[in-house]
Amino acid sequence: MFLVPLPDKRSKIGEAISQIGDGASVMLGGFGVPGTPFCLIRELVRQGPRNLTVIKNDANEAGMGVDWLLENGQVAKLITSHIGLNPTAMRLMNEAAIEIEFVPQGILAERIRVAGAGMMGFISDIGLGIAVAEGKQRVEVAGKTGVVETALRADFALIHANKADAFGNLTFSAAARNFNPLMAMAAGRTIVEAESIVAFGALEPENVHLTGAFVDAVVELNELPEVYGVVKR
Repeated sequence: MFLVPLPDKRSKIGEAISQIGDGASVMLGGFGVPGTPFCLIRELVRQGPRNLTVIKNDANEAGMGVDWLLENGQVAKLITSHIGLNPTAMRLMNEAAIEIEFVPQGILAERIRVAGAGMMGFISDIGLGIAVAEGKQRVEVAGKTGVVETALRADFALIHANKADAFGNLTFSAAARNFNPLMAMAAGRTIVEAESIVAFGALEPENVHLTGAFVDAVVELNELPEVYGVVKR
């Protein structure tokens, strides 16, 4: 019996992010601060690819995360559930400087989930009669009207994990799991920032929240900058 060694996916942050070019679609994990890959986003700002489609549950607050990308003029379209805490996003929307697609939070999560499951979409009655359902195909199912919600995929997913091994098996801390596993499964390439990288076998199988099969690169963080303040443990 021959055992095939698992690939070592550890990467330098600059090398990992350099694969994201102009016009790419990028999913960003996180719900507010918990689970948001701030260091990967900061490197994305430094490298500066333009005309990005950014997919994230929220637009973060002023001076952090998505706001860095908006202020740097890198975002052409933002797909999100709300922008109410980010005045930059609201200003750019009102100026028609970027396109914003609002998606109810549960629908956003499910569109991402079904993409990772290899499905084309699903049917829901959420949003009927309001703006979020405008222009969507309507169908009748068992006498009820629903709209077709298409699966949401991306070229890249940037996610934050608590621990990883070199193959990319991940654990998340509490609520920081949120959108991260869903996005990793729905992207063509997944880049992870991990608070620590542990040896192969150090993660108990029952504690692995996302298998490394969905991960392409793992970047170890030497420390958490101040922006992560609310998730320090």
